[in-house]
Amino acid sequence: MTTKTIAAIATALAIVTPAGAWAHVSITPRQSTAGATEKYTVRIPTEGKVTTVAAELEVPEGVIVETLQAPAGWTHEVKRADDRIVSIVWRADVRPGEFIEVAFVARNPRSGTRIVWTLRQRFADGTVTDWTMGPTGVRPTAVTQLAPLSTR
Repeated sequence: MTTKTIAAIATALAIVTPAGAWAHVSITPRQSTAGATEKYTVRIPTEGKVTTVAAELEVPEGVIVETLQAPAGWTHEVKRADDRIVSIVWRADVRPGEFIEVAFVARNPRSGTRIVWTLRQRFADGTVTDWTMGPTGVRPTAVTQLAPLSTR
């Protein structure tokens, strides 16, 4: 491919793809299986002009967090109800135009059709953005759809 072709493709994608499609805290995978143990990844970008200083995740009822990623230079804090982790806060300075990813391993609920994750992003200026609820309801980037547990 020539440089002109690559530039044309990049321009076309920038026009067709809305900026918000990748510009907020999100969780993957978006599909899993009820009762499965899954590695979840939380992507924390800073798309604006103010540094992100923390990302918060509320762990939905029925989800059991088993292990957390602990990257060098980042800190995390967990809150528990009895022995279950019910929230995680990751702290790191994510400058504008950058992103980080953190991960955890959790066991999905054995029933239900989806997990709705509560995701919040905290900024250096004190503002907080909720990435779960949007103007039309729950954002798809905060949901993991669950397939039924196989009975084989």
